[in-house]
Amino acid sequence: MDFIKKNLSEIQNKIKLYASNRNDILLIAVSKTFPIEYIKEAYDFGIRDFAENKAQELRYKAQELSDLDINWHFIGRIQTNKIKYIVPVAKYIHSVYREKEIEEIDKVAKKYNKIQKILIELNVSGEESKGGITENELKDLLEFSKQFENVQVVGLMTMAPYTDNEEIIRNVFLKLKSLRDEYIKYYPNLKELSMGMSNDYHIAIEAGSTMLRIGSSIFGNRNYSTGG
Repeated sequence: MDFIKKNLSEIQNKIKLYASNRNDILLIAVSKTFPIEYIKEAYDFGIRDFAENKAQELRYKAQELSDLDINWHFIGRIQTNKIKYIVPVAKYIHSVYREKEIEEIDKVAKKYNKIQKILIELNVSGEESKGGITENELKDLLEFSKQFENVQVVGLMTMAPYTDNEEIIRNVFLKLKSLRDEYIKYYPNLKELSMGMSNDYHIAIEAGSTMLRIGSSIFGNRNYSTGG
């Protein structure tokens, strides 16, 4: 599995190139569907942040790797009945965009005496296939979240459309950054920008991303039929 460390080395070099003198960018290895051994290989290279998009897979991997100081991120669609599996292990939940999700996250976090860090997902591109709220709904959801003591909104998240048009991708990322810059004046914890994946992370860095969610460029193509 030397290819994983080779890929990570190349990605880190590219991040340094695109980021110039910035040092606030977190590389999150998206390990969904990949085996435990792949995570250990990336961990040995120095990666400490990993992301999953299914609650049970997150719980399983966190249990299997409980002896390692991994920061787990949840990035998938949220089912409220599965939040009980996510909150105990996830340092960040990136994909929150419904009031009932925030209510349930707060409820479970209370049981664990935990302040759960979350990011609000926005559907900046307006694609029907993507989750997230519109920019016009952001203020209301931020205000709603303030009433919950065990939830802390620390940033915004989005996904760019699958296109070769870099200008379209860039505009989506810049829009998210402009929203963050606007609302951080009133919500000072709103520092993170989770945007950029394997095919567009260089654009995301230039647009101000602080969290990159990179999977296939690290671990290779996924085989969803086998889970590997």
